[in-house]
Amino acid sequence: MAKKKIGIGFGTWAWGNKLVWGYKAETDDILLKKTFFDAIDGGLDLVDSADSYGTGTLFGQSEKLIGNFLEELPQRKLKKITIATKLAPFPWRIGRNGLNKAFQESNERLKGKMTRVQLHWSTYRYAPWQEEQLINGLGDLYEEGLIKEIGLSNTGPKRLNFLFQKLKKRGIKINSIQMQLSLLTKPSLEDEKIKNICDENEIEYLAYSPLGLGILTVPPNRFPKPKTFLRQQLFRRILPKTVELRTLITNIGKKYSASQAQVALNWVRSNGAKPIVGIRNSFQAKEAISALNWSLTQSEKESLDFYRNKCLANMPQNPFTSP
Repeated sequence: MAKKKIGIGFGTWAWGNKLVWGYKAETDDILLKKTFFDAIDGGLDLVDSADSYGTGTLFGQSEKLIGNFLEELPQRKLKKITIATKLAPFPWRIGRNGLNKAFQESNERLKGKMTRVQLHWSTYRYAPWQEEQLINGLGDLYEEGLIKEIGLSNTGPKRLNFLFQKLKKRGIKINSIQMQLSLLTKPSLEDEKIKNICDENEIEYLAYSPLGLGILTVPPNRFPKPKTFLRQQLFRRILPKTVELRTLITNIGKKYSASQAQVALNWVRSNGAKPIVGIRNSFQAKEAISALNWSLTQSEKESLDFYRNKCLANMPQNPFTSP
């Protein structure tokens, strides 16, 4: 099967409620820094964040931490990775210059080491004019030499093609698109269309939530109770209907002495996408790195596809995803 590398997501999920509910900065930052360097040393080559990761007084906290870590990263290693962040198209960020201030602030937090800027979600369903203006604004920043690469997120095939062609007329390339993709996302024709557009135009396909918020890592005979109410509801709805799928994941993993997480990540890679996995500690970083050491066979992929299609419970779709 085709091999795609893996990216790491340092978002609100990467350190959970530690930031919101009494997190101990000195201790946790040391652990996160070790996790970050372990991931980079192991060959993970994309670091993904967003200006909206961390709310209130912690707004942009993810980018701040990454920026601090990057200052300690040797130049030879920095050259091998992509530093990407997503800018949120909040309703007050309007007009062609609507993201300029947000870009400047993110760039400062990331110590000027940002490689790629991505529009966090599509506004097509509620303010289609805003999306077009903002992408033109990112194009302006690119032409001014302030942005190296441009990416999209949560954008369906019609809008992806429209925005791609719009920037192409200016000689500007869209480098990547982020979509939710895992064995728990519902198969769709739209997703296949996105993959085709990416293949035809050399757009990197990035998959967020590749582990289904951790559900795909739960052994088939276990039914844990998460701490948060929303995850409790999600686990209660999905776990009982995914026993067969998770059993197959476990059995494939045994063949490679690999975890369920590694199997789920390699299924994403087998679909020509790069999974972005949120990591909290060095163990999880090493799990992601280990997934790079082997790949699914075509037969194993087809078996996983079959049980994915058969699955009666799926992850909820992002409400901002455009057509």
